[in-house]
Amino acid sequence: MRLGVAALPRDRSFRRLSARDERWEPPPPSPRAGAMLGGGARAAKPSFVSYISPEEIHIKEPIEKEVNPRLLPGELLLCEASTVYKYMQEDGSNRGTYGKLVCTNFKISFLDDDSASDDNEPQFKNKIVGENDITLQCVDQIYGVYDEKKKLLTGQLRKYPEKLIICCKDLRVFNFCLRYTKEEEVKRIVSGIVHHSQTPKLLKRLFLFSYASAAPNNTDGGNQTVMFETLEDWRDELERTKGNVKYKAVTTNEGYRVSEKLPLYFVVPICISEESILKYDGRGIPIWCWSCHNGAALLKMSAFPKDQDDSTSQMQKAFLDGIYKTISKPPYELLKMDDLSSSLPSLQDIQIAYTRFKQLFLIDNSTDFWATDVKWFSLLESTNWLDIIRRVLKKAIEVAECLEIQHTNVLLIEESATDLCCVISSLVQVMMDSYSRTKSGFQSLIQKEWVVGGHCFLDRCNHLHKTEKEEAPVFLLLLNCVWQLVQQYPPAFEFTETYLTVLSDSLYVPIFSTFFFNSQHQRDTNKSGESLKTQSGPFRFLTVWDWSVQFDPKAQAFLNNPLYAEKPKPDRSQRKTARFKHQRQLSLPLTQAKPSTKRGFFREETDHLIKNILGKRIGKFINSSDEPPNSLREFYDSWHSKPVDYHGLLLPRIDGPEIKVWAQRYLRWIPEAQLHGGGTIATAAKILDLMEEVQSLQVKMDEERSQAVSGDIHSVPMLRNSARLSSLFPFALLQRQSVKPALPTSTWKDLEDEDDLVKRDDEFVDLSGDML
Repeated sequence: MRLGVAALPRDRSFRRLSARDERWEPPPPSPRAGAMLGGGARAAKPSFVSYISPEEIHIKEPIEKEVNPRLLPGELLLCEASTVYKYMQEDGSNRGTYGKLVCTNFKISFLDDDSASDDNEPQFKNKIVGENDITLQCVDQIYGVYDEKKKLLTGQLRKYPEKLIICCKDLRVFNFCLRYTKEEEVKRIVSGIVHHSQTPKLLKRLFLFSYASAAPNNTDGGNQTVMFETLEDWRDELERTKGNVKYKAVTTNEGYRVSEKLPLYFVVPICISEESILKYDGRGIPIWCWSCHNGAALLKMSAFPKDQDDSTSQMQKAFLDGIYKTISKPPYELLKMDDLSSSLPSLQDIQIAYTRFKQLFLIDNSTDFWATDVKWFSLLESTNWLDIIRRVLKKAIEVAECLEIQHTNVLLIEESATDLCCVISSLVQVMMDSYSRTKSGFQSLIQKEWVVGGHCFLDRCNHLHKTEKEEAPVFLLLLNCVWQLVQQYPPAFEFTETYLTVLSDSLYVPIFSTFFFNSQHQRDTNKSGESLKTQSGPFRFLTVWDWSVQFDPKAQAFLNNPLYAEKPKPDRSQRKTARFKHQRQLSLPLTQAKPSTKRGFFREETDHLIKNILGKRIGKFINSSDEPPNSLREFYDSWHSKPVDYHGLLLPRIDGPEIKVWAQRYLRWIPEAQLHGGGTIATAAKILDLMEEVQSLQVKMDEERSQAVSGDIHSVPMLRNSARLSSLFPFALLQRQSVKPALPTSTWKDLEDEDDLVKRDDEFVDLSGDML
């Protein structure tokens, strides 16, 4: 649509260009904030034609009142720059707003006039990290634009850019124009952001320590997560899983005299002596993870280094043979060893795949989105990320089959037993133990297998920016696999995909110690320090499991699944000999299942159209060499042929099309990928409204029974106007739809003739009333 503008201010510099012109620049800030476009009489034929959309004309002026950042305890303002223009990502136009860009020792923040107001706050608001905040650990890469050319910014800068692009690890992309910012402020803010977010730093320079020394110690005491920091926690877990008959919690590593990589307390088979644990610094010792209801156990072990001389290798081999013979005798079940380094992708392969994968979602304009849309499936397959997820889930199914059907102990072997061992052991427990599918159970599982278990969060997340060689998204890989189970079996989980998304974001919030140490030893040795408010004493670190730190109770409701099928309590009237067992586990047939007429993982009900369209692209998913063995195939098919027991064993569907992209996490910042008024949020909105109404009626009934004064009580539903919400709610709120067409860019250009725009009659729009 063409627009005729009657009266343009002289201090504006409008150019005659299309709204799709990517080189559009924001107008300079007006020195007369109150002097806007004036009105005028309707002209018969305007002499000036503007192809700029009304949204582009309505530019927010620089804020007149001073807006200061909200600083946390221990947070210091390092540098700032005024008159910075932030582009909005809601559509393809270069609309935006002026404001102030600041950098602290905790975050990068953009402040505009909306930052000073508490009006229209989103329902799902993070109290620590705002919509325009980026923690320093969340910064992935920073680019500068010089004469329309993008360049990666690292280290010392000789020339400062006109535009600044910040790509975040949570896949947000921020675009800032510095053209009208003072030169000295540009130098300070760009240098400060690059230095504090990209250069190597010492551990105690993290904001984690500044916050712990200054923040009040008023954490929520209602946290039910088991932290596994005491011997009693391990003994209680052994008793819960009935593993205390064959396994014992040991105190051999007290004072970390065995190994700094092992937790203070851990569990080993009863037959393992203390001398054996001490002999090789804990290497070669099977460490207990979990026990199945039938007595079979899941174990893990750190392997010996491969580059050893012959005599040392012979001694270590003899030691391992003795351990294997000891734990293979009765009362222990048969033992199966699985070297994950040979059966799963390496950490380097995982990092490469994820790096390619995340580039598909770091999109800041509609043109790039639609240009790559026609190649989506080929681009997605080339990353190998979904294939890695499928292979990890397949490995977890193999382990579950050994434990459940073969009654065999499984020993996972890895060089350090703190990466892929954590992934597989956690997945197996989520699949086989319904307690791990509750929120407190899942959090306790992460504490046991990852935090206390010694996963190197500091290195794998590269929080200190010391080296990229150790970086790998291992924990994100677990969350992606768990999400596959959550979206396939929603009633089986007490938490939602929003919970998993928020948990992945919390990896980069350095006020919690949960994901910012490599081991329990490193955390304990760095606890001592000088407090700003008290005398010398240990730091009191927060745990991420206290969700009240980030969200108020109303927002925390989005983390809980309202349709969770809670496990029924056993009937005490039954005889004590009638032990509750998973029905699915008791009904698994051991006979050969009916063979599928299709080869590979495709089942008969797979949509014919999908097979025709995607057959070539997911060919590697269904080749015969990658099919599971007959026993595993039988186990897999037999389980999926029966109704689902949400409190029993869960097996993920790993057919090619069944492994999906975690849309909420990876697409939440892309407006073009959102389904307005649809998706799962439409269903969730109705369910929550219904639950609120039921609760309101229950309150009224209780008050009538107690003869209390009944007032006009009605609960406000948490989600109103679900038709206006995005399918990626609560992260994408009431966003406007993209001005770009729902067609690939190439197709749109073929359909649209630019000459037709010139031939159309001009339309006059009086902007004076809107701009005053």
